[in-house]
Amino acid sequence: MEVLEVHIRFLLALPLMIIAELVVHQRMLSVVNQFQERNLIPENALDQFRKAIASAFRLRNSRFAESFMLVIIYVIGYNVVWQQSMAVETTAWFSEPTVGNSNLSLAGIWFRYVSLPVFQFLFLRWYYRIFIWARFLFQVSRINLRLVPTHPDHAGGLGFLSNSVYAFMPLALVHGAVLSGTISNHIFHQGAMLLDYKIEVIIIVSLVVLVVILPLFSFSSQLADAKRIGSLEYGKFAARYVQEFQVRWIQNKETIDHSLTGSNEIQGLADMANSYKVV
Repeated sequence: MEVLEVHIRFLLALPLMIIAELVVHQRMLSVVNQFQERNLIPENALDQFRKAIASAFRLRNSRFAESFMLVIIYVIGYNVVWQQSMAVETTAWFSEPTVGNSNLSLAGIWFRYVSLPVFQFLFLRWYYRIFIWARFLFQVSRINLRLVPTHPDHAGGLGFLSNSVYAFMPLALVHGAVLSGTISNHIFHQGAMLLDYKIEVIIIVSLVVLVVILPLFSFSSQLADAKRIGSLEYGKFAARYVQEFQVRWIQNKETIDHSLTGSNEIQGLADMANSYKVV
């Protein structure tokens, strides 16, 4: 019998991880450029921002980090996945289980000591790159950004960061493919039911969501400050505006300066309300 997990892992999941390299690189480069193009970085913090970018590139290109990942894989990593692959007691192209052990074929030897470590290396490297991305966002969040509370993206001008979530879609598909392959083995070869693995499905989905979204929470404190300060500043401005509107149009007094209300007062009052709602 064929082990479906192996085919899904190498014919679907592995190509997805390679494709994701290009997708994520293009998306992230565009996202990083937005910080300067939107004038979010103050002049006195440009050097700090550039250092954060340079540090991220150094970590991404680190040969030491990749060598360390290979050591981890060959020392402990591949044995864990190998035991999962051999958990289904059935004759496969790479081995024939016997009492107490399994006899590897030549293809099985290549699979265990070459193919499987390569897959694990790419998989682990993606988590390492997510760590680099999270670290970069944390470093940028330490800069006092020029957030605008009334920005129409409802995120002070940081709304473009939400696009980074979509860049990780191929990686999310990889997790789903690997999990589906593992479950399919047990369903077809051991008669298991899909609902027997509902906990595993929930864990994987939750893990992917957290890994992708959690780094964005680095900006929570700055957004909270922007909302608090914006509420005070725009609250004062709104108070002056509505008071002038009250005097001019409700009390019909023309003795004060109407520089705030201008000529299109009703529309201006609606615009003021909308701006305050954005804050």
